[in-house]
Amino acid sequence: MSQYRAVRDNIVLHKRKPGGYYQRMLVVSAFGGITDGLLECKRTGAPGVYATYADAEDDSAWEQALDNVSTRMAQINREMFGNTPERAQADSFLQERIAGIRDCLHHLRQVCAFGQFQLAEQLQTIRELLAAMGEAHSAHNMVLYLRQSGVNAVLMDLTGWRTDEALPLDQALEQAMERVDLSSQLPVVTGYAHCEEGLMSRFDRGYSEMTFSRLAVLTGAREAIIHKEYHLSSADPRLAGEEQVIPIGRTNYDVTDQLSNLGMEAIHPQAAKGLRQQDIPLRVRNTFEPDHEGTLITTDYRSPSPCVEMVAGRRNLFAVELFDQDMVGRVSHYAECFTDELDRMKLNLVAKDMNANTLTYYVSGNRKKVRRLVSALQHRFDNADVNTHKVSLVSAVGSDMSIPGLLARSVAALNKANVPVRAVHQSLRAVEMQFIVDDEYYEQAVVSLHDELVQTHAETVALAVA
Repeated sequence: MSQYRAVRDNIVLHKRKPGGYYQRMLVVSAFGGITDGLLECKRTGAPGVYATYADAEDDSAWEQALDNVSTRMAQINREMFGNTPERAQADSFLQERIAGIRDCLHHLRQVCAFGQFQLAEQLQTIRELLAAMGEAHSAHNMVLYLRQSGVNAVLMDLTGWRTDEALPLDQALEQAMERVDLSSQLPVVTGYAHCEEGLMSRFDRGYSEMTFSRLAVLTGAREAIIHKEYHLSSADPRLAGEEQVIPIGRTNYDVTDQLSNLGMEAIHPQAAKGLRQQDIPLRVRNTFEPDHEGTLITTDYRSPSPCVEMVAGRRNLFAVELFDQDMVGRVSHYAECFTDELDRMKLNLVAKDMNANTLTYYVSGNRKKVRRLVSALQHRFDNADVNTHKVSLVSAVGSDMSIPGLLARSVAALNKANVPVRAVHQSLRAVEMQFIVDDEYYEQAVVSLHDELVQTHAETVALAVA
């Protein structure tokens, strides 16, 4: 959204006559860095307004954080509109919302000064209130910005600002759509939707994809399109090289689930579920290459011939290994206890291995939570040895990887690149093959597997065609 000119020129206006702007809905996220300022930095964990409010004993810290993010949002208004009437409208909208949030947080502090009211019980509501501000700001600005170019854009504000009740998500969306004429209006929709289900408590920052998905399902969309700043490619271009990676033309929802598990979401699995069930194709496009068709994701796609479509991975995982000779014949009991502790610690399970007396779970999360997990497991199983290792997971992924000798080729490629393999897993469904390596070998593993499994295959196909 920070590249608002590209959004306007490459998504809304691109090669369209005025009548062609419509029969679409534009679901937007906040401008870059704004949600980090309102909540906390997703990458570093640095506190924003929410984190500061939750932890501070007085009001000065969170008020300063709110002032900082408000100043940044006003700066965006200035950059987008300069000295125009739209700038005044954008500033007025921003000031009203920020003032409302400030008053709400002050009053809540006062109420919670009484023992019968606990701030902790309201923190999730506060988090949603603050997150919604980012989407409301960007959606309102985009409406004004598109109107300057002759587009009849309208704001579809789903944030629940000053509403009395929370409706079920689908009902809230249907009510909002009743007020829009898609034949002559382009709704710009806030990615956050205030609803009975509590999107943020379920999906955290992935809520906008859920709003996007349900709108597509409820309107019977011909196609759902996600615009990103890069192509869905055969590997991370920063690792494998921009000239070496290949944009993925087609794949299926099964593959996107595997990518999501690796933290590389094309779309949240729960958001993809509705699209898949309604057989709505999803397209992932590069905002900066509007003439490129992007990646088309469908339910039934299978590559014409078995191949590896991409190599992806996840760094900074912890391998938590539980060894206990008493486990033999009771693996399911140990696994159930292990999973219970993972859920209690709010750690994300990425992969797992097991044999007769050992369970190894590969989890993502901070080191403090992992230490608590180890202590809890040691407490539940007195005779067990529990160890942890810092590792990375590298996966070969494809809609059909039933290729004889693929595992042997992969291991040989890693061995040639001097990458020690700590563990390996190949599923019967032939959509993913996983390699566990020490964290320091992650980049080498991605590059070597991409060279062997993707580039070599692409060159072979090119030679065959030639």
